[in-house]
Amino acid sequence: MNPYQYDMLLLENLYGDIISDLCAAFVGGLGFVPGANYGDHAAIFEAVHGSAPDIAGKNIANPTAVLRSALLMLRHIGEHDAALKIRNALEKVYRDREKLTRDVGGKAGTSQFADHIIDAMESAEVQQPVS
Repeated sequence: MNPYQYDMLLLENLYGDIISDLCAAFVGGLGFVPGANYGDHAAIFEAVHGSAPDIAGKNIANPTAVLRSALLMLRHIGEHDAALKIRNALEKVYRDREKLTRDVGGKAGTSQFADHIIDAMESAEVQQPVS
């Protein structure tokens, strides 16, 4: 009823899956939610949503959850600059709203969205001062 009272939930697999799907609604849906599973000797990073075989190969999936999972992984392995660069590009694409996928009100396909992320990263490189 009041998810803001928790900093973290530790749940078994079934309940964790149910709660993560429900909580995804707070941020716009499953296409936005990254996932991270940390163990003593390994960590796994993945989008929270499933495989979505009904849209596989159709160039319509929103890759945001996968990108955000990659950001968690990059931070975990100490690649903070790379994570920041990708995060800033992702935020720029959402601010510009030019190449968003259909699930968030755009008309772009997966590859157009990804190309726009790459373009945003490359333009950020040009704007950085040379040291």
